[in-house]
Amino acid sequence: MAFIEIAFQAEISRYEDSEFEEYAKRHCNEDPDTRSKAIEELRRLIRERGECNPRRTDDAYLLRFLRCRRSIPALAHKLMVRYEEFRRQNVYLYDCDPFELVAVKNVYAGILPESPDNGRVILMRFGRWDVDTVPIDDVVRLALVMDEVAVMQPKLQILGVTIVVDLDGLNLRQVAQLTPTVAGQIVSLMGVSFPLPNHSLHIIRYNWILHSIFYLFKQFMPKAVWSRIHFHGNDVSSLHKHIDPEYLPPELGGRCRHVISTEEWLSKINEYKDDYLVKELKELGFHVKS
Repeated sequence: MAFIEIAFQAEISRYEDSEFEEYAKRHCNEDPDTRSKAIEELRRLIRERGECNPRRTDDAYLLRFLRCRRSIPALAHKLMVRYEEFRRQNVYLYDCDPFELVAVKNVYAGILPESPDNGRVILMRFGRWDVDTVPIDDVVRLALVMDEVAVMQPKLQILGVTIVVDLDGLNLRQVAQLTPTVAGQIVSLMGVSFPLPNHSLHIIRYNWILHSIFYLFKQFMPKAVWSRIHFHGNDVSSLHKHIDPEYLPPELGGRCRHVISTEEWLSKINEYKDDYLVKELKELGFHVKS
């Protein structure tokens, strides 16, 4: 339990741990000697191109986008434009108290600690979504909250995430809620429009229903994303070829004991939130009680 408490306190940390410098070089192509130059180049592109008006342009904020695009300012700028466009088009998703989204329950889970190769492993289990009590907007909102909190943490900016979409139990009533708008939002939150590196996407335990939503999501995914998508069916051993079982829960043939539920994550982030986190969430548009 001591480890879990430390891990949750780290969820709101902005500390640049020197331990992750080597990971930053490997995952983000980040060079401490040229980092300031890349940041200044990104700032120049924002100013001269005028394609977006970010609420912040300080070094730490711009570094999020550079880390997600291997420290290439032009690509980081394109990502920032997409992120700002997502925020502009989906203002209503931020119109909530993020810590009151506990009814979403087991749709999402996270694995701690993070894998050096896969980053944080995130489980998305849409078959566990109760459509009678939880509107689809809240399912999307919680993913949004998880992303916005994650990108504040330097460790996750560097290590990134790997997403496992478990479609076990998915039914037609749930699929009926997936409009093109919702599909586009989910794809954006999986990394297309957010400065959070996504190593790969693994889809498991699906049935014939997958075919009814496959092309709905595909239209929102850039071609580059497709090379990182893997379909495993019910074969968890296939999943293990990509993710060490040490970082998977027992339900997927793994050995990890620290599978964090939605309720636990929201409760602990709420408990450990500091003035910086509250200020950031409020500026994004969330309603947070201090």
